[in-house]
Amino acid sequence: MPVVEIASILVLGTIAALWLDSIKVRETAVHAAKVACAAEGLQFLDDTVAIAGLKLARDEGGYLKLQRTYDFEYSDTGNNRLKGSVIMLGRRVLILNVGSDIPPEGRVLH
Repeated sequence: MPVVEIASILVLGTIAALWLDSIKVRETAVHAAKVACAAEGLQFLDDTVAIAGLKLARDEGGYLKLQRTYDFEYSDTGNNRLKGSVIMLGRRVLILNVGSDIPPEGRVLH
């Protein structure tokens, strides 16, 4: 096999592996956002997250991993849309922000 064909196969394999890993990390982010919204008494809207950022970052052990930032929307009253975010480092949730400052007793869900 010529070198170009081998290089092409390696590049395609790397892209496929990155794509599959991104799908698994996205599913983890959706689950984390759902659980956080449920714990706060919020409605997780659209059952999805959207990628907002991607960069390399180091974990506690000093290893380089992909850090992905996902945005999602939630509602505290059922009548509005508020922004939240999930930051993932590798396959682990690093930061989850729902930004709610209304106490659970004061929320009305429709």
